[in-house]
Amino acid sequence: MFPTTLRQPWVIALGAALAISMLGTASASPKRGVVDEDALSRAVAFETALTSVAESVSPSVVSIRVEVRRPQNNGLPFFFGGQGHGGIVRGGGSGVILRSDGYILTNNHVVSEASRIDVRLKNGKSLPATLVGADSATDLAMLKIDAKGLPKAEFASSDKARVGQLVIAIGSPFGLDYTVTTGVLSAKGRGGIGANEIEDYLQTDASINPGNSGGPLVDLHGRVLGINTMIIGRGSGIGFAIPSEIAQRVARQLIENGAVKRAWLGVSFQEITPELAAHFGGSFDGGALINSVVPQGPADRAGLRAGDVIIAIGDTKIREGHDLLRTVLRHGVGERLSIEVRRGDKTKRVSLLTGERPNEDGARSRQEAVQDDSMLGLALEEMTPRLRERFRYEGDGRVFVRGVAPGSDADRAGLRPGDILLQADRRPVQSIADVRAALNDGKALLYIERDSRRFFQPIAKSDSRGK
Repeated sequence: MFPTTLRQPWVIALGAALAISMLGTASASPKRGVVDEDALSRAVAFETALTSVAESVSPSVVSIRVEVRRPQNNGLPFFFGGQGHGGIVRGGGSGVILRSDGYILTNNHVVSEASRIDVRLKNGKSLPATLVGADSATDLAMLKIDAKGLPKAEFASSDKARVGQLVIAIGSPFGLDYTVTTGVLSAKGRGGIGANEIEDYLQTDASINPGNSGGPLVDLHGRVLGINTMIIGRGSGIGFAIPSEIAQRVARQLIENGAVKRAWLGVSFQEITPELAAHFGGSFDGGALINSVVPQGPADRAGLRAGDVIIAIGDTKIREGHDLLRTVLRHGVGERLSIEVRRGDKTKRVSLLTGERPNEDGARSRQEAVQDDSMLGLALEEMTPRLRERFRYEGDGRVFVRGVAPGSDADRAGLRPGDILLQADRRPVQSIADVRAALNDGKALLYIERDSRRFFQPIAKSDSRGK
């Protein structure tokens, strides 16, 4: 689908030509007022490459519009974005056409609670979409529209991508369809951000904003390197994309099964630092230190234990925790792996049969149930970077009201879904546990942010009022 000019050797030679021109080795400095035709032609060639990529890729990119129903006492926070009235909140994002018969890949957080999804194509046609399947662990979702002969995207290997190479992001930031921004691939293998269960991001300084979510990050050949997913609000030019290797594996399973099954070892791990190395077998080159083993899990059955350091899986060396995560996820459930571990000053190989990674989509994790009596009818959720992007919230709050049980003490106190809890009993709220601790005696003074206003609101259990 991409022009043959993008596949020609001149594209590869373009970078070298630009470097030569920047070093000033091509020719002597031109006289003042005289245009350097060589430099101009190289600049035009580079410009042509960028415009050709944008023109070629854009037809395989879609704009997504969603509607979310917001009941009076159990809806999305008010800062979801877009416009809303009559219990309907509107938002949007971007997507990539994966197959010509209407399968579209996007972010899960764009469509996860949508009651209606519409996809707008580059030709201006708008079609309703259905959700085929979603994977919250990677924040990916698959949509389907009734269409054929669509221009599908071509994917590149994110594993082979090089830090520093030029990249282009295409999407609908703030509803501005088919916005093109450029930058470089800033880093690979980013994790520990706390946005998703599985994190192995590409980082870029190409401008990414709310609405870019689900759109492609492409190379100069117009091939998708990643799916743009989030930004860090505190920084400038710090955006993240889900690598194409992960996105393609998830997409295949969502189309075939509507869900994703992943290989699992049944361990948690941490990085092995030089300081720790002396305590776990002396000096050696990296590895992933097992700090806990799930009872009766695959690792436990294979004889692995806390304190073991995984240094290889098959022929793949493990130098850090992300190497372990990345390697395991490339294998299937029920596949036998040969794992090399260091235990003390000895190294050995163990054979392990992978299990299926537990599905945490339904886990309560960061959300407290409305039915929890000790919370007086409050359902709370902790703010993550992904939620901050989705709700376009840039404040200091870390916990918000996800829902309020009708007729509860929280309802009578006037709390609403979307309220952000800044303090409880005059102490900062860093987590749900802080609110729970303040409510231990059946009452609390809450400091709330709502619609850019801040105010204090007392809440008390019905039988504790006045005590």
